[in-house]
Parts: sequence; structure tokens; C-alpha cells
Amino acid sequence: MAKIMFKGDVIHTAGKLPARGTVAPDFKLTGADLADVTLAAFGQKKKIINIVPSLDTPVCAVSARKFNEAVAALTDTVLVNVSADLPFAQSRFCESQGLKNIVTLSTLRSPAFGKEYGVRIEDGPLAGLMSRAVLVLNGNNRIVYAQQVPEIAQEPDYDAALAAVKD
Repeated sequence: MAKIMFKGDVIHTAGKLPARGTVAPDFKLTGADLADVTLAAFGQKKKIINIVPSLDTPVCAVSARKFNEAVAALTDTVLVNVSADLPFAQSRFCESQGLKNIVTLSTLRSPAFGKEYGVRIEDGPLAGLMSRAVLVLNGNNRIVYAQQVPEIAQEPDYDAALAAVKD
């Protein structure tokens, strides 16, 4: 269980992020077309997994936009944004923001994701949503960067995550 903050108050997650150097757990999340999507669907591409509470919040929206812009200049890298938002809302958000370099996945039918990745918020007003975290995976799904953002209202370290993609 990790301790993080939400607007200065301590809240807890279901566990800790998978460790750097380990292979990321497989998942089955819901895509924009309501089909199941697994980690294997992205093949040998590098992956930035941007986990957020909800795209309907300012910081989550900013992180999606910034990573979307950065991924446009990267080759062989996919941006995967995971939240508890419904696929319809995720698609609407991406369309309204003009985001073309992002794959949105919902935990709609996969509550186990939050526990397996250690990001489900266990208490406080955001209980049941995912915490803000970023994982970077190499082409073999080995975690080369992991950040559990300590304060939900704080943006992730974009530079560190993007540097990990380029290594």
C-alpha cells in the first residue's frame, strides 16, 4: 500500500507500482470500441502508460495533452492512457482536444487492474479511481521507468518519463 496525497490529505493505494526492471503484468482493459485490449496488443512497441483518476479533471487532461504531443515525435512508441472513465467519455475527450496519438483504455470491466498495478485508490473522496502514475515499458514490456505521483493534483515528471523512452 502506497501513501499519496489528495489536496494535502493522505490517501492510500491498493499496493505499489510494479518495480522497475520487472515485466509489467498483463491486463485486459476496455477500448474505445468496447473491445477488450491486452498489453500484447501493442506488440514490441515501447509504451508510455499514463494512469489517471479521470480525464475530466484539469491535471489529467494536461498530462494526456502533453504526452500526446510528445509521442507524435517518437517512433515505435504508443501512449496508453488508463482511467476509470467510460470509453464514450474518453473518446469524447480525445475528439474535443484533438488528441490523435493516444490509446484510451477504461478499467470499466477490469477492476483487477488497479490492484495488480497498485494504483486503485482505497480511501478518501477518490476511492475506487486510479491514482496518477506513469510507467514506461520497453518493447519486451519490461518496466524502465515508474512514477507514482505523490500528490494527485501534481503533474507527472514528463521529462524523466520521456527520457526513459529514448534510452
